[in-house]
Amino acid sequence: MNSDMQFAALTDVGLQRDHNEDNYLIDKKLGLFVVCDGMGGHAAGEVASALAIRAFHDEIKKSSSLLEVYRSGKAGTEKITRRQILNLLEAAVDQASGRVHAEAQKDPSKRGMGTTLVAVLVVGQEAFVIYVGDSRIYLLRDEVLEQLTEDHNVYNELLKRKKLPREEIEKLPQKTAITRAIGVYQHAEPESLIVDLIAGDRFLLCSDGLSGYFEQDVEELGRLLTIQEETAAVKALVDAANERGGKDNITSVLVTVGDPATRDEQRARKLQLKREILARMPLFRALNDREILRLLQVVEVSTYHDGEVVIREGDRGEELFIVLTGSVKVSRGESHLVTLKPGDHFGEMALVRSQPRSASVFSELDTELMVIRRSDFFDILRNEHQLAVKLLWQFLGVLADRLADTTRELGQAREELAAEDITSEIFEVHEDDSRKTFVRPPSRSRS
Repeated sequence: MNSDMQFAALTDVGLQRDHNEDNYLIDKKLGLFVVCDGMGGHAAGEVASALAIRAFHDEIKKSSSLLEVYRSGKAGTEKITRRQILNLLEAAVDQASGRVHAEAQKDPSKRGMGTTLVAVLVVGQEAFVIYVGDSRIYLLRDEVLEQLTEDHNVYNELLKRKKLPREEIEKLPQKTAITRAIGVYQHAEPESLIVDLIAGDRFLLCSDGLSGYFEQDVEELGRLLTIQEETAAVKALVDAANERGGKDNITSVLVTVGDPATRDEQRARKLQLKREILARMPLFRALNDREILRLLQVVEVSTYHDGEVVIREGDRGEELFIVLTGSVKVSRGESHLVTLKPGDHFGEMALVRSQPRSASVFSELDTELMVIRRSDFFDILRNEHQLAVKLLWQFLGVLADRLADTTRELGQAREELAAEDITSEIFEVHEDDSRKTFVRPPSRSRS
């Protein structure tokens, strides 16, 4: 899909600034698109954004062979994982931050300079997204606009930490001040996502000089992004920002991946189904769209044929399974317990502890299962603290529901055991040595 990309970019100083601190980069061969918005004053912001882009780009270029191996889909010892690509991007961000920070230390007039960074790396049928600061990346798919990034600013930090009510945070004069940036410190704290691509997907990378004018008018932003020709679309976006005030530098990079005419409808439906199923599950119901995307990064899809064993009773495992298509049969011993359909899940306890499976599961017909492994689940818990809190809280709720069900079943069993024994009214029981003999009682005469 890399060879079939259409793109355009435009940057503008705006109407109220005398120099442009924004920078962007496009490397079609790598499939790399970057936007940086510098800060620091006295041209320091311009230096920071240019230096960050150069350092980030150089680091990615060093690993171009790794990207080719991933794109080729090689297996075995040569296989490259999604996690390795994300590690590459994170290392490149850290390298860029170190370079900008070192430059600032050499020149007192540039102390404290920094820059935001947003980047999309297209590799085959996937887009790897990384971001620091308050520049943004949007995805337009099926005429639906989705903001993929979350601004690293005071407003969102306080909101996530629940330090103040939303109404009070809204009143803070510094609510839009950014809390993460490239170069302010030697190391940055980027966030990342992976997006499975569909032909026709369109990405917008932009500085806040553009996105800030569409906070209350997202529909208009979506409408401008539907302009078919990319060059005309980026010009319309920049013009709209200037017409609304142009108080900051404005940068827009637009990328359309794949030809919509070649769109794989089956793939599109399956990708949407994966998101919908995860969003409906009790374990993940509290997650927002961005967090669902983050979870999808660790989801693999496995195919099983009719009658194939998925898990066997007594074996140890480390996976949660979710039925995507088809169905599975759950059995214990020779007893059939239940048939699970799309959206149902099993094996969730394996995410938190290693214990023998309590039942066997067999596929019925051809079945696709989404699989989340314990190691990947723990990786999210270790690195995504806000998401970890939500996941663990939901997991606790599921366990509480299960305990309540078990308690209710035990209560019903106790009631049955405590029921009045009327055997003696039907039979008389005599002890004869070690044997028990049941004797029918004499009949009673009618009154």
